[in-house]
Amino acid sequence: MNDTAEVLGISSTQIRAAGGHWTSREIAQQPRLWPQIGRQVAQDAGLEAFLAPLLADPALRIILTGAGTSAFIGRCLAPAVSRTRRTPAEAIATTDIVADPASTLAPDVPTLVIHFARSGNSPESVAALDLAERRIHRCAHLIITCNAAGELNRRVAGLRHAYAVVLPEAVNDQSFAMTSSFTGMMLAAGIALRLLRKDDAALEHLACLGQNVLNTCEPLLSSLVRAKFERVVYLGSNELKGLAQEAALKMLELTDGRVVSIGETPLGFRHGPKTIVNGSTLVVVFLSNDSYTHKYDLDLLKELQRDSVAGRVIALAGRPELPKDRDTVVLGVTEACPPIQTVPLDLELCLVYIVFAQSLALLRSLSLGLSPDSPNAAGTVNRVVQGVIIHPCPPAP
Repeated sequence: MNDTAEVLGISSTQIRAAGGHWTSREIAQQPRLWPQIGRQVAQDAGLEAFLAPLLADPALRIILTGAGTSAFIGRCLAPAVSRTRRTPAEAIATTDIVADPASTLAPDVPTLVIHFARSGNSPESVAALDLAERRIHRCAHLIITCNAAGELNRRVAGLRHAYAVVLPEAVNDQSFAMTSSFTGMMLAAGIALRLLRKDDAALEHLACLGQNVLNTCEPLLSSLVRAKFERVVYLGSNELKGLAQEAALKMLELTDGRVVSIGETPLGFRHGPKTIVNGSTLVVVFLSNDSYTHKYDLDLLKELQRDSVAGRVIALAGRPELPKDRDTVVLGVTEACPPIQTVPLDLELCLVYIVFAQSLALLRSLSLGLSPDSPNAAGTVNRVVQGVIIHPCPPAP
């Protein structure tokens, strides 16, 4: 594996001294890990046997849950599940389930709860599983985690109907911010639910696109960091809305809140959030590959360019026919990534686009003199959330 420091134009010695070894390593390793994760899930006969009868039930409700970054995995996946499988799918954070189980869990509806958890040890993750198991009469659990020793994985054997997918140890990020674990768990769920192509050619092409971001975008990323933007806006539609929110969280986390960041949809942005834009604002538009949605994305992109208010407007695109210029990163066909039969799905673009956003957040963190592996100097936020009290819940009616 190439050293991340070399990929992003920073020596390994410098990045270790700055406290960014794990974060940089975990960002850079993602393209290499994606084919491995894809093959692991595609070849899991037990997973297929677990899911097949559940997904065949027309009355099934799917809840995609997690906290923080893990919750945004569900927000990326939910539109693809609803569109592709014609099955009601909702992304509901564990924090919302724990705070209000009565309105988030339906006792009489057969439900598959898909749990995303890097450690599997956060109090809300465990409590959400317990609440769903107690309150839903026909409940199945699919746990996708990066930690074999985590509490969620340990609980599988004691549940009525559950299955766990434990990703390779390298996916269990050691840094504060989730990077490999975000894309790894999303890819695993996408293949398990038959939302993503699982053949070797598609997986290798996806990995190639991700590696190209690391190999070719450093000059652009460095120029954005040198501009010292104080605000960053990420915009995306459908699956890319959840990605925009995750990208904003990465910037917020790795800069310890010094760079204000938000994630929105292009259409929603006009309805108030656009007031955040000033000369110190970077706007990054994640363009959809859906031909209909793409039109709305381009409309706002052109509007932002005409306004000339934002300090910089960047577009990430997955359509090779788009013209590439100073502020448009086209992740399409290159000599290094030979074409496949179809353009990437938006869910596939999530995996590639986020590598750009993670890298930008890492470099901005370093530019502020922070330690990306542990950016919160005050110690008020932690890798595994602390300070949560789980209160007794009244029984379901």
